[in-house]
Amino acid sequence: MNFDQFLESASKIKNIPLPAEASQFKMSPPFRLKLQEIQRDNIKKAKHAGVMALFYPDDKRLTKLVLILRKTYKGVHSAQVGFPGGKLEPGDNSLMEAAVRETYEEIGVPRQEIHVLKQMTQVYIPPSNFFVQPYIGVVKRKPLFVKQDDEVEAIIEVALSDFIDESNVITERVSTSYKVDVVVPAFKLNGHVVWGATAMMLSEIKDLLKETL
Repeated sequence: MNFDQFLESASKIKNIPLPAEASQFKMSPPFRLKLQEIQRDNIKKAKHAGVMALFYPDDKRLTKLVLILRKTYKGVHSAQVGFPGGKLEPGDNSLMEAAVRETYEEIGVPRQEIHVLKQMTQVYIPPSNFFVQPYIGVVKRKPLFVKQDDEVEAIIEVALSDFIDESNVITERVSTSYKVDVVVPAFKLNGHVVWGATAMMLSEIKDLLKETL
């Protein structure tokens, strides 16, 4: 889709109710509810993070969404695809500010160029005990991406047409942070399997956008 058309359509989402958990749960791993029950006491101490689903035009003014492939490290989100974003820091006035700041730090998009369209439904992530607050944002020109080498392995530029294509919703066997292989619903985007909390957030964003596109 042409980016100018996308902007015109996406501006309407401000007044549309969120699909919320009904949409997110379509991409929920089968073990999620059990993990949440196990974490019931820890949820009270959960940390908070903000992430950005950032849309922008490419050189042909076609609409893209940026995701990141995280570095391999000793942690529960090692080598996974996600949104730019991160935890709330003492200097952040809000989770939205944290999401914008981290988007700049991780992929180099200037904060002043990011326009936030909508706050989405937060997602709880049991393995890391985080509540993650996603936002939909846009930049009106193609960004000059600069990845944060110590945290970001690769920047993934996904065409909007691929993102909303239902044939890119799959099931896949993945290895979890609990050393167990399970079959999960996922998105197949640019050759990457995107599952878990990121897929849940993407599902709500896709369903919301489809109401206006």
